[in-house]
Amino acid sequence: MAKNKGKWRVESLAKRRERAKEIAPRLAEAYPQMEISLDWETPLELVVATILSAQCTDERVNKTTPALFEKYPTAKDYAEADRAELEELIHSTGFYRNKAKNIQGMGQTLVEKFDGEVPDTMEELLELPGVARKTANVVLSNGFGKVEGIVVDTHVKRVSRRLGLTGETSATKIEQDLMKVLPEDQWHPFPWRLILHGRAICGARSPKCDECMLSDLCPSAFTFD
Repeated sequence: MAKNKGKWRVESLAKRRERAKEIAPRLAEAYPQMEISLDWETPLELVVATILSAQCTDERVNKTTPALFEKYPTAKDYAEADRAELEELIHSTGFYRNKAKNIQGMGQTLVEKFDGEVPDTMEELLELPGVARKTANVVLSNGFGKVEGIVVDTHVKRVSRRLGLTGETSATKIEQDLMKVLPEDQWHPFPWRLILHGRAICGARSPKCDECMLSDLCPSAFTFD
């Protein structure tokens, strides 16, 4: 797999599907548990936590959300929140001004258009400020048990490219590639296991190729300095 003008030249769809078919059971064996690491109890809490998780660790988000969820238990509470107080509560998650703006806008949209309840369709979730496809997929699959797409975060981007499953760089196009490569029953578990693998083994700077159970299937294995 060679790099060309910012993208990877990838193999045929058939070959990528065959590789994914071999990768999936190895990931399942290595990471049998797939519970989301964000703490939440309601779909609203899950939306907020996922918005906060952008450019922030789940551990940090989980330290921030208890006080946040206690102060703002409903969409109406977020809609009517004092912006400065909201920013202060989420300050430690980074990019707090933009996140506070999105969370408040999300609350206002829920109140105005959805009777204060988080909707359960991709189309409606994408109407909420701060919610793109990644967040919508997280909420649908974990909050409502619906799988309409594939979660693509920074780990999925990195690992799926290294594994030669996609040559794209944008999350949207990577999701489209993976939806073609993977059978629908893998749309939920496969990316979550890629996330765990990205955290444990296939790090951004120093991937542990010598410890990786996928190294014999990975076009990028042992190519890092």
